[in-house]
Order: sequence, then structure tokens, then C-alpha cells
Amino acid sequence: MNTSTGDRVFSGSIPQFYQRYMVPLIFEPYAIDLARRAAALRPATVLEIAAGTGAVTRQLAEQLPAATAIVATDLNPAMLEQAQGLGASRAVSWRQADALQLPFEDQVFDAVVCQFGYMFLPDKAAGFAEARRVLRPGGAFLFNVWDRIEDNAFADTVEQALARLFPGDPPKFMSRVPHGYYDAAVIAADLARAGFTGQRALETVAFESRADTPQMAAIAYCQGTPLRNEIEARGADMLEQAINIATDALRAHYGAGPIAGKIQAHVITTPRST
Repeated sequence: MNTSTGDRVFSGSIPQFYQRYMVPLIFEPYAIDLARRAAALRPATVLEIAAGTGAVTRQLAEQLPAATAIVATDLNPAMLEQAQGLGASRAVSWRQADALQLPFEDQVFDAVVCQFGYMFLPDKAAGFAEARRVLRPGGAFLFNVWDRIEDNAFADTVEQALARLFPGDPPKFMSRVPHGYYDAAVIAADLARAGFTGQRALETVAFESRADTPQMAAIAYCQGTPLRNEIEARGADMLEQAINIATDALRAHYGAGPIAGKIQAHVITTPRST
């Protein structure tokens, strides 16, 4: 699944809306889950890729031993600035980095962790190869990706609502990127191309997404993700209309609030063999 440059841009006010609305809506439970899995590996050094506003980073800081070194990276300076501003419970090394060109020596980390980042890369296998390059032999690569949009209730409802608002040119960011890289066979093939040839595990994990009101969920998707870029590209004044129609659709499906809906993702763990 190809992605455009705009799909990878989290700038302007998107990082603030992302942290305020998206993190508690869909990212927090998977951050706890991913950090728990990383802690079970007992790594001495951890690299986090696509750290965003630090949802996983803060969990790693809480769950890993104090002696474990954590390096957290992201492509977008605005997201890293938000993450650093929030901080963590202990020292973290924050670095701007492109997952396709990591600024680290070969074989320097015991674990590479990434939450919902690889869907954004134009070349997934190249990104996986970079993760493998910086891993020590015997180290572990641990990441998650969203399952198909039909298994993620709020995202599906919002995208269908926006298709009614823009029938001639519906914004498809959500299904194209966050929910566009879910095929287990494709993921396995990309990992193999990158050199991850050892035993791998893929587990499908579901949680419940909750929002106090339908409007809060609508704002999360329409203003806290690059979907906002697609909406505003169709008219500078369309954002409010998009939020309103998404709010109405969420209310019709899930009630006036608080609302809850299914979220589902794949969690992949694979070793770096020698």
C-alpha cells in the first residue's frame, strides 16, 4: 500500500489534538500492551521508532528497569516536541529520525519497538531492514499495525460519513494508511525480504475504544490525524462540516455518549537471527 508525503505529516495543531484526543481514544491500551511485551524481553537498550507524542515511551519508562536505556525517535519534529514537553518518568533520549534511514550504528539495540508507525512508510521492507540493521543478533523486533478498518468501529464510521460529505472525492486516509497494512501474509513477506527469517509471532488483539461524546471522537479523527490535511484540501472551510457529519454518524451508531466501539490490531514479534 503506497503512501503519499502528506500522509506522514503531523504538523500545525495536529500533534496537540492527537495527544489530547487520539491517545486516550485508541492508542493508550496498545501502548500499555506493547510496553509490557517489551519489558518481558528484558532488554538493556531499546529503540522506539515513530514514537509520536510518547504514548509508548512513557509506558516503556514505567515498565522497563531503570537501567534500561530508552531512545525514542520520530520523523516529525512537532510530534517529538509534544512528547518531550510531556516528558517521561525517567530519562529518555529523544531523537528526530526517519525509520528508513536510522542515524545509529549497526547492532546497537537489544529491542526495536514501534507502535502504529510502519503503515506510514512508503517502503515497509526497507524500514524493517533498518530495524534489523540496528538490532543485535538475538535482539527482538516488536511492533503493531491496525487491522482492517471494518474491525475498527469509530474509524470506519467516520470514513463512511465523510464519503457522504465528499461523494465525488471521499477522503480515504484512514483506510489507505492506518488501516491499509493488515494482511498477515504481506507483512510476513516484507519481514522476510528485510532479513527477518526466524520464527515470528502475530497476535490479533482487540480492545474497546471509548469517548465521552461522539463529538470528541469526531474531533480526534478529523483534527488529530493527517485526515485533517485531506479534509482541508477539499476546502479550507470544510473542517467544521466534516466534524459535524462525523459526530452525527457516531451518535446515530453509538448513542449520545459516552460511546464505545471495537478497535483491533496485530502485534508482531520477531527475532534478529545471526
